[in-house]
Amino acid sequence: MANESPFLNIKVECPVCQTINEFEQIKVGAFNENGRDTDFCPQEILWRYPKYQAYNPLVFFTATCSNCFYTREFSNKYRDWKTDNAFRNFQLKTIKPKHLEQLSQADSVVRQLGEAINIHRYPNESAILKLHLAIFDAYQVDHPSSLDLGRFYLRIGWIFRSLNESDDPNLSLLSGLVTEIGDKFAGFEAAMSDSQKALDELAESVKAQFDADQLPAELQSEMFTYRDRYEVEMMALNDLVGQVGQQRKEFKALFNEYGSAILGSSNGDGPVSFGEYASLTDFLIRLQQNWSGIAINEHQALEQAIGHYKDAFANGRDIAAGNQQIQASYLIAELSRRIGDYDGAKQFFTSTIKTGQEYIYQNRRDQSRTVLARKILELAIEQGRANLQASKQG
Repeated sequence: MANESPFLNIKVECPVCQTINEFEQIKVGAFNENGRDTDFCPQEILWRYPKYQAYNPLVFFTATCSNCFYTREFSNKYRDWKTDNAFRNFQLKTIKPKHLEQLSQADSVVRQLGEAINIHRYPNESAILKLHLAIFDAYQVDHPSSLDLGRFYLRIGWIFRSLNESDDPNLSLLSGLVTEIGDKFAGFEAAMSDSQKALDELAESVKAQFDADQLPAELQSEMFTYRDRYEVEMMALNDLVGQVGQQRKEFKALFNEYGSAILGSSNGDGPVSFGEYASLTDFLIRLQQNWSGIAINEHQALEQAIGHYKDAFANGRDIAAGNQQIQASYLIAELSRRIGDYDGAKQFFTSTIKTGQEYIYQNRRDQSRTVLARKILELAIEQGRANLQASKQG
């Protein structure tokens, strides 16, 4: 299983610079989610592949060209962009010159974000940078999708939250890598145990070969000329297996010492540096001076998400009536509550509850259509109470 991986590698030609990129797409079942927060952020991610435990799956939510840094949500629509006539004939003609103009400037936002991406060293920080690039490129069309922009900023907020909840962003990565070594060593030990069993079975077969008394004496005499040679080779094989057994013990001791030392030393305090910068925040603050679309923390990301969700909610172009409309209204309320805008949250919680109740009543004969609405209605009532309590305390 040496090639086992949680990803499918998919080649896509960059629409801006024609570079052929190979992007990683997460396989179905590569990780499990345990619970969702009240704004639908996954609360716990458990990868089937421990070495990726430090990776938020949103690292792979967007695809960034390795050459020009053009970034877009990695969806089927992007993979099939060549057959998307609206994108090729209209949007791309606007995006391409603007993106390439940014790329030509050494200190541009596109260049600075793109060149700072390092998925292997800073996976989740890089996810934040990639989402910013996707937002920047989404802005380049004549009529940006407010819903997409809201979704992207919300996900930036989620990643900031996961970074803040970790005492040390490197600990999960180190733990995952150590766990992977342990898993592989356990597999090796199991294989060696099978080898010892197979060797014992081989020894029994060899012994039985020369214990065949029913064979004619002249044939046994000819066979016995090989018995001593077999015994020498079997002793050599047993010695080798014994040496491997001793080496296994020494490797296991080294592994235990390594795990204790490495995981025990990853408890540093203070912000983690980001490349040549004191922290990711420091890097983003510098970029924010050139582009107001930069969010430097969860609060700012949620503020941006609220603004775009409100635009999408108001124009009605991106959000369909029914479940999607109810969900968008609820998200505006819940995100407003999270940033302390209790009055704004109250307005949208009330609207969500009213709209949700009406939708459920209108579709009362088809419960399959109202499952999501019922769930959101319950959340809206619960979080509306929390918002009311918080507003009184404030």
